Amino acid sequence: MERFRNLAEVWRQLRTLDPKAAGWIILAAAGGLALGGGVGFLLSLWAIVPMALLTGVLAALIVFNIRARRAMYGAIEGQLGAAAAVLQQMRGAWFVTPAVAMNGKQDLVHRVVGRPGVVLVGEGAAQRVKGLLAQERKRLSRAVGDVPIHTLVVGDGEDLVPLAKLQARVTKLPAKLRRKDVAKLERRLKPLTRALPIPGGIDPTAVRRGRPKSR
Repeated sequence: MERFRNLAEVWRQLRTLDPKAAGWIILAAAGGLALGGGVGFLLSLWAIVPMALLTGVLAALIVFNIRARRAMYGAIEGQLGAAAAVLQQMRGAWFVTPAVAMNGKQDLVHRVVGRPGVVLVGEGAAQRVKGLLAQERKRLSRAVGDVPIHTLVVGDGEDLVPLAKLQARVTKLPAKLRRKDVAKLERRLKPLTRALPIPGGIDPTAVRRGRPKSR
């Protein structure tokens, strides 16, 4: 029941943020029904209805997820803490600590620990954020030893990572640690953590109420 309530809440938000979503979802469901029915007909008359329903529902859910994600990115893009909100949706062995560094202009650095090592993600004015990232990288370098430290800056432009592609960029980094070593590295960095509040920003947990985070 909780999952259905979450889906209903996401659907209400999606209709507000993306009025065209319903049409695309219905179109996807219809296409899925037709495709599944055709495949079922080739297999057996008894398979037409189950295959049509299965592919119809699957197609609708895929489009629903794509439109919901796109709407969410559009709603939070440009807001303080948007990158942290997106990072905290990643599934698997990822430890995300928002706002480990911040300057007077409210540029932020978030820390992600995963199989690629440490990923420092900055958001704000690119030139200022790069300096902030360099400081945080230097501060962590002794603690992590030979573990790679990657730095990314969120934004639109050359050498920047668009918010919508941030998760993909982080998860595609080459794995250097074993899964059991990820938690060990996070524990090693905990004493160095100086997580700061995100003043006037968004609630990073608000955008992930639609689906639980797993580690």
